[in-house]
Amino acid sequence: MKANQGELAGFDAEGTAQSLERALGLVTPYVHRTPVMSSKQLDGLSGAQLFFKCENFQRGGSYKIRGATHALLRLKEQREIRAVVTHSSGNFAQALSLGAQSLGMEAHIVMPENAPRVKREAVAAYGGRIVLCKPTLEAREAEAARIGRETGAVFIHPSNDPMVLLGQGTACMELLAEVPDLDVVVAPVGGGGLLAGTSLATACFGYDCEPVGAEPMAVDDAYRSLQSGRIEQNERTDTVADGLRTVLGSHTFPVIRQHVRTIIRVEEDEIISAMRLVWERMKIVIEPSSAVAFAAVLKEPGRFRGKRTGILVSGGNVDLGDLPF
Repeated sequence: MKANQGELAGFDAEGTAQSLERALGLVTPYVHRTPVMSSKQLDGLSGAQLFFKCENFQRGGSYKIRGATHALLRLKEQREIRAVVTHSSGNFAQALSLGAQSLGMEAHIVMPENAPRVKREAVAAYGGRIVLCKPTLEAREAEAARIGRETGAVFIHPSNDPMVLLGQGTACMELLAEVPDLDVVVAPVGGGGLLAGTSLATACFGYDCEPVGAEPMAVDDAYRSLQSGRIEQNERTDTVADGLRTVLGSHTFPVIRQHVRTIIRVEEDEIISAMRLVWERMKIVIEPSSAVAFAAVLKEPGRFRGKRTGILVSGGNVDLGDLPF
């Protein structure tokens, strides 16, 4: 393990490495230890040695149960919580619903009208109380605020929350524990919770391991934010990677700016091709947002050639009636 990286704004005074270790200890009883898988065929195609951390096998179908559960448990430590509310296109909605159900809480979930049907059905199955809204960030935030006022539910942001961010970092911690000599870990980036948590995990527990972000070209706010030094917005959100349509936040951006040097942008056809390759060659179901990380490796093979490369497969919640290929 590398030396303690020190306290970051919004994190525990005990230090980032200790905060990550505490997060892992808290969430472990509530989450699956997902497998790390490999494929000689995909190694050959990429020129790298790939290690896929398969959070598509996670409870709720994605890594987000980690951050949701950690945030809920930390809230419970502070005071009695009966209800929570969030806004999410799907995966965090499922995660918070499932986590709240496990802990005996009520979960109110604001979802955009265009959220995939399979994700809406899963939220309902996990006991989440769904409220639909227009597919804009402003509409999501306004509806979540209204629910909070009327019900007293505590708002938990799907990515821009220090406790969520720390919880998401536990996926990379498990990957590094199983494959400790990785050169690179690639994570998709939307709101930035997974990439920020991953970058903290590599800084604290990796050995010269570089975190790399992967992002759809259509919603490349994170890439542009690193270039400009401020949080950028997206004028459009028409990407097949529906989980990556959100933008960085006040907690995620500073961490990413400090620890991440590279974000690779990929086109829509590259995302779909990468998704199909994983389905065909590895026989596992991953969603488009997950495929963005593998697409980035295929996009810039020279950057990864010969390197031991971790890929965080963020989720597998796919509407099989609406596949992009």
